Order: sequence, then structure tokens, then C-alpha cells
Amino acid sequence: MMILCYGILAFWLVMLVFFYKDVKGVQERDPAATNTIEVLFLYAGLHAVVMYRIAHKLWSWKVPIVPRAISQLARFLTGIEIHPGATIGKGLFIDHGMGVVIGETAIVGDDVLLYQGVTLGGTGKETGKRHPTLGDHIVVGAGAKILGNIEIGSNSYIGANAVVLRSVPANATVVGVPGHVTKQDGAKIDHKLAHAQILDPVTQDLEAIMRRLEVLEGRAQQQRGPDGTL
Repeated sequence: MMILCYGILAFWLVMLVFFYKDVKGVQERDPAATNTIEVLFLYAGLHAVVMYRIAHKLWSWKVPIVPRAISQLARFLTGIEIHPGATIGKGLFIDHGMGVVIGETAIVGDDVLLYQGVTLGGTGKETGKRHPTLGDHIVVGAGAKILGNIEIGSNSYIGANAVVLRSVPANATVVGVPGHVTKQDGAKIDHKLAHAQILDPVTQDLEAIMRRLEVLEGRAQQQRGPDGTL
């Protein structure tokens, strides 16, 4: 029993050393991550990423069956399915994670944050590159679907439940079904957890129309005569 306990401890210490960037990414972006031990043992998103990295290495060595078996085991244990053929950069943080799916030809950059229910999927039975490419420092809100061989520019925010079917420029936000894009002054966004503050371009347009109507009504009121006619 003691040998088993020491073995488990050694495994997690090795994981801390080799996957330090992933552990650090969790601690930097989750205020609930109070200490390293808690992150190592209790964060399913981290466990899924670690198992993916092992499976991906075996996949790159063209080892048959085993990489997919590891992927399915990770899905069973964490509710997160990452195909071993996907390419994922450093510091991926899958918060909560249940229901996240990342397809075979998906490419994910560094320091990306995915919430539960996110899908990086394809749109049909096409071959070759059929899943999305995400740049660096991207936040994808809960339930969002990014589908097809499209690109999401760095420093972008994808709103919760958005369905993205077209490429998105850098430093942009996307909301709605299908996704609407709003540029954010071409500047990098530093609020890593600001997915709840994404602006809705449709709402912005409606608000602009209401403001314009108020101005026009004010002008019309000023031009009314004593009897109330224009």
C-alpha cells in the first residue's frame, strides 16, 4: 500500500515538472486555484490536457490504438474529449470542462481558455484540415461551437453559446448564432476572464438607433408650435 502511495505521489511530481506550464496556466486564470496540490489532484481540465499530451506523443510516433484508448479513458474520467491528433500549445486551461470536444485537426495556440461545453469541430465528412485553428490568448465561453477549417485570431473572445462558422480577426469578440464579430479597437485585451463583458454588436446597433430616435424626437419637440404642430 505504501509503495502504491509513493508511486502515485511520484507520478504527480513528475507531472508537475513536465507540465509546469499547464499547471501555471490554471493558477494564473482561476481564482479558485488556491494551491498547486489542489490543481494537480482535483482539476479535471488539467488531467485531460496531461493525458492528451501523452497520447499526442504516442500519436506522433504512429503508435496504433493506444493514443485513442488514452483519449477515450480521459473522456470517461473527465468528460473532456481531445483527439490525440490535435495540436495544442502551452498553457491550455479547460475550466470545469465537461462536454469539451477538440477535433483531430484542430490547432490551439498558447494560453487559451476554454469553458465547459466548447466544441472545436468539423462541418462534414471532408478530409484534410477540417477543424479550426485558434491563435494565442483566446477565451471561448461556455457552450460555444467553432466549426470548420477557420481561424480565430489571437486575443479574441468568443461569447457563450456562440456558433462561429467564419474566420475571426485578431483582437475581436464574437457573439450570437451565427457569430457576429465586433472589433475591439485593434488593441490587445488584458482581461483574461472578461468573457461576461463581451459586447453584443446587435444590441449596440439597437442602442445606437434608440439614441438617434431620442435626438430626433428632441429636435422635433423644439420645432413644435404653441398648438403642438410642427
